[in-house]
Amino acid sequence: MLIGEVARRSGVSARMLRHYESIGLVRPTERTGSGYREYSGEDIRRIFHIESLRSLGLSLREVARALDDPGFEATVLVDDLIRTTQERIAAETELLTRLRRIGAAEPTGWEEVLHTVALLHALGSESPGRRQRAALASADTTPLPVEALVEAVLGESDPNVAGALRWAVARSGDDALELLARGLASPVAEVRERAVRTIAEIPGEGATALLRTALRSPDGGVRGPAALALGAQGAADAVPVLIDMIVEGTNDVEAADTLSALASRPALADRIAGRLAARLPHGPAAPPVRRRLTQALAEIPGSTATRALTDLARDEDRAVALTAAYVLTLRDAR
Repeated sequence: MLIGEVARRSGVSARMLRHYESIGLVRPTERTGSGYREYSGEDIRRIFHIESLRSLGLSLREVARALDDPGFEATVLVDDLIRTTQERIAAETELLTRLRRIGAAEPTGWEEVLHTVALLHALGSESPGRRQRAALASADTTPLPVEALVEAVLGESDPNVAGALRWAVARSGDDALELLARGLASPVAEVRERAVRTIAEIPGEGATALLRTALRSPDGGVRGPAALALGAQGAADAVPVLIDMIVEGTNDVEAADTLSALASRPALADRIAGRLAARLPHGPAAPPVRRRLTQALAEIPGSTATRALTDLARDEDRAVALTAAYVLTLRDAR
């Protein structure tokens, strides 16, 4: 079969077939009576093998090795191809994500495009200072897409940068909530905690609803921040979790302060005091917990708290008894 016929049947151009011959990849050895090269059936099969291997991403040099080297290991090459393909896909996916984020910022000209690219690049910088400046600049100049901000805040470990990112995300309002809700469902504990802390800084009913969902989480790192945020909003359903935090010694001072603010409402004061008193434990491990609960009761007004403190003034733990007695003295003075 002559080269033109081979090109038509195989889909490989005559120019490429000549290139294959020039590098020794295909060597048609037969000749017609007129002296033209003629491809045998074996040559054509080799051409199809070459094209099949090229479709997998092999270079012509690798194709030659695969076809001619008896010691060639196909599994090694396939593993390499898988790795390089995954790397290429990851790079292309990253580029696609960046382009979508630039598009989401709705730039009106190349200056805005370049500025958005610079901010997105800064968000991924290894320098905490650059990341923080990018978060703050996103509110003053070209707003960054909320998706980029949420991804950044969920992955940020530096507390100063995280604070700036939470502030920037909060300015996006409800647009960020769906993405943050996914963060609450993350298998990574740190991501879940960052999500709930960010939600806590967003005003509105949508954020409050998410916080109530977080309040039922089995993860204490999610429940605690949700309870503190809801308690600051005056939500009584945060009280049980706040008391748990005091008992466990997890952000117990903040939890006690939040309970004190809630107890400024007379309808809640006695309920909170009763719940605190009900959690007073006994036993060798009890004194530290009793001390924390006593200090929390000290900030709760009302007769129920006073009765609990009167009992605690006779507690066998001296620190508990002294704290309760001192608080009662201050109450009597008032």
